[in-house]
Amino acid sequence: MTDVQTLSEETLDRKLVRGLALVVGLAALADWLFYGHRLGLSLVIFIVALEAGALVANPIRAERRRMLEAAAVFIAALAPLVEALTPLALLIAIAGAAYFALVVTPWISESLPSRMIAALWLVVAGPFQVLADLPGAWGSLRRGGGTTLVTNAVSVWVVPVAFGAIFVGLFAAANPLIETWFAQLALRDSMARLDAARVLFWVAMLAIAWPFVCLNRRFREEAQHLLQQVEFETTTTPGLTRLFGQAAILRSLILFNLLFAAQTAMDINYLWGGAALPHGVSYAEYAHRGAYPLIVTALLAAAFVIAAMRPGSGAERSRATRVLVFMWVGQNVMLVISSMLRLDLYVATYSLTYWRAAAFVWMLLVAIGLVLIVVRIVSDRSDAWLIGANLVALVLALYVCAFINFPHVIASYNVAHSFEVSGQGQPLDLDYLLSLGPDALAAIDQYGAQRTSLPYVLQGPRARLAAAHLDAMQDWRAWSFRGWRLKRYLEEYARGAA
Repeated sequence: MTDVQTLSEETLDRKLVRGLALVVGLAALADWLFYGHRLGLSLVIFIVALEAGALVANPIRAERRRMLEAAAVFIAALAPLVEALTPLALLIAIAGAAYFALVVTPWISESLPSRMIAALWLVVAGPFQVLADLPGAWGSLRRGGGTTLVTNAVSVWVVPVAFGAIFVGLFAAANPLIETWFAQLALRDSMARLDAARVLFWVAMLAIAWPFVCLNRRFREEAQHLLQQVEFETTTTPGLTRLFGQAAILRSLILFNLLFAAQTAMDINYLWGGAALPHGVSYAEYAHRGAYPLIVTALLAAAFVIAAMRPGSGAERSRATRVLVFMWVGQNVMLVISSMLRLDLYVATYSLTYWRAAAFVWMLLVAIGLVLIVVRIVSDRSDAWLIGANLVALVLALYVCAFINFPHVIASYNVAHSFEVSGQGQPLDLDYLLSLGPDALAAIDQYGAQRTSLPYVLQGPRARLAAAHLDAMQDWRAWSFRGWRLKRYLEEYARGAA
């Protein structure tokens, strides 16, 4: 074996040992922060530590501007998690950490869509990377015999650890303070709690930490390949050329515009104009039956436009076709707005829920996507640009939603529009109100204030929700800005009620 090969293998061994140590250390930190404790600020600390591990274990070659951009994205991604622990906030924080790690380490593309897709792909597929890397890691550990860096690294610590343990034991026997500190560590209790659930927890944490510490090019390359494949398929597929010829597209757009114009006219008449509906059909039924199917219609229309108006195709260059496409997209935007109005009418009658709130956001994203299609056609952009623009719109929408206290919004809306408070609509669904958790407490108190007193059926659950939240806030690991604000409100409400 040559000196260069030996040096290369030792470098790989050194990198592997350092990576394994970081991964195990991060898993131990996760155990201390999470296991047996409520989640909150502890997740922010762990994600920051995860990012630090990625920076220590991987070379940093990004230029200063790109580093600052990635750092800004990472800090912004952590903000929703500091505000409140929600699944959406956690997803944004992890995606932001993945984006930062991939950008500051060696990068192969300047494309924003490819960076975003690579970060999302790291979040989804990253935990499974350890399965693919295990054979290579095991081979590296077995290589070289007793003089490898791995063996040396272990052997040089045998004497210090052994004698250090002896000295610590003697000090503990001589000093009652040290003995008390060891008793407080409760190592025996910790070993007793080493059950199957904890082992699985460690396995999960190791799998999550591994792809950040042992970053590879696969996520970047697959993201770039995906975008290149989109460009190739949308510009060279013969089947699309035959099915979406210029004559077929022109006739389709004329027909579609007429059909959509009829639907839009009916909505203008009944929803916007307030015309009387046929006997037996209520506005709530008319609104509910049309809200979701019309969104599916708009999505199909968007897919048709993307397939028909391929960059460089004859249809895209035709002035008449472009005018008809713009008209049709405009009608689709009106269709989405109509769907939002339908849903608003239905919610006003039957109350607000998580899914109905999500439907509003989804409809808004569909409308933005339709407008972006027009921008793509007018500015002669590629389909990869369209994908990136829609990804940016999606990320911004989710980011804003991560700061919205949806349980509080839903509870406040349902209380304000309930039959007991407004004299219209449906009676308040108390079970659903309580299922929204502690964030609904302010709305519950408002409900009691409107009725001069809180109903008996809500008094017990309200007290339990408040007590549970105040108890959770006693652990610093569970702290969040939203939880802290609610804690202040509960304390002030209790003083006012006293």
